[in-house]
Amino acid sequence: MAWAQRIGARIPLVNAPMGGVAGGRLAAAVTAAGGLGMIGMGSAGSVRALEQELPHIRGVAGPFGIGLVDWVVAGQPELLEAAIEARPALISVSFGDHLGWAARVADAGIVPATQVYSWQDARRAQDAGIGVLVARGVQGGGHGAVNAPLLPLLDEVLAVASVPVLAAGGIGAPADLVAVLRAGASGAWLGTCLAACSESLLPEAGRRALLAACGADTVLTRAYDVGMELPWPARFPARVLRTGFTDRWTGREDELAADPAAKQALAAALAANDPAVTPIDAGEGVGLVTAVEPAAHVLERLWSGMTG
Repeated sequence: MAWAQRIGARIPLVNAPMGGVAGGRLAAAVTAAGGLGMIGMGSAGSVRALEQELPHIRGVAGPFGIGLVDWVVAGQPELLEAAIEARPALISVSFGDHLGWAARVADAGIVPATQVYSWQDARRAQDAGIGVLVARGVQGGGHGAVNAPLLPLLDEVLAVASVPVLAAGGIGAPADLVAVLRAGASGAWLGTCLAACSESLLPEAGRRALLAACGADTVLTRAYDVGMELPWPARFPARVLRTGFTDRWTGREDELAADPAAKQALAAALAANDPAVTPIDAGEGVGLVTAVEPAAHVLERLWSGMTG
């Protein structure tokens, strides 16, 4: 709680800055409910995209944050500058090895944060001036390293951490939150459990897919990144809902990279919003997502279960 209170939040719950899901409306809803709402700039992040989402958070009492992707910022350094100019309480930049941005963010009076996947990552980030570490377990949705499950990872990160550590990956029920806070986490970084909320940017077909899925329906894959020619580092595959596309190409990414027809077919299917092909990020806790509801209801259920 101390970390949350220092940045002006009432409860130590943060929505993960999920690209294409965590826009200004979701961030505003999480902040209004007492947490730290994050605007996510994923693979398609840009200054223009950020400027479109920021008005939704303006006027909401409480802190907000902005989440960026390392390789996107490398190609668009102006995006980091725009994020700093927006004066959030926290800026996260993840999925890369470059940490020089942290000093620039901290000098602006903003807390720098990043995801970590091992105690070595944690120590390196801390040494670079990162103020909040996000220990992300392998069961989490979206991009991340193929590493340890959350609780063992949390133990090893906490053993070397001298800054607050947030837990991420598979947290969707009050018992999950109790477990990570008792283990020593300063808060939780929530993704899949908020992805289907009424304020998210997820299309209706994506919400339906999440509601129908269980944890066994997820798969770790680089197939979409390769098929869409996105420069995600190979270290960070994505956990998504299984589709015919993932069944065909997961483990065959080199073949896919050399198959222009397959990539063109994927592009056409995505342009048509084909629900049988469209990637939907989802963690192993997706089976706990059973309704489209306001983010405030999800946070209240998690937090009341913790305090009750």
